[in-house]
Amino acid sequence: MTDRIESLYRAVAARRGGDPVLSRTAKLIAMGLPKIAQKLGEEAVEVIIDAITGERDGVIRESSDLIYQLVVLWQELGIEPTEIWAEMARREALMGIAEKLPKPASSPDPRAA
Repeated sequence: MTDRIESLYRAVAARRGGDPVLSRTAKLIAMGLPKIAQKLGEEAVEVIIDAITGERDGVIRESSDLIYQLVVLWQELGIEPTEIWAEMARREALMGIAEKLPKPASSPDPRAA
C-alpha cells in the first residue's frame, strides 16, 4: 500500500507547476492550500455519506478520491509520505497498530475566566 501512495505522491509532485488547462492536479495545486483543504473535506464528506447509506462501491470510489486529495495536501505542505509512516510506527509502538492515540487533554481556555 505504501508503494502505491508514494507513487501517487511522486506523480502529484511531477504535476506541480504544470499547465492547469492540461492537468486537474496542476489546477488544484495552483488554487492553493485553502482550496486543496476544502476538496479534501468534500471527499471525506462523500465517503461518510456513502458509508451511512451503505453504498460499498461508493465508499471505495470516494476513498480513492480522499486519498488522492490527502496526498495533494501533503505535497502542498511539503510532507513526505515517510513522515506519515514514521508517525504511524511511533503510534504503533505506543498503542498497537489498531488503536488511535488519545488526544492530549486541553488546558482550560484563559478567556473563559
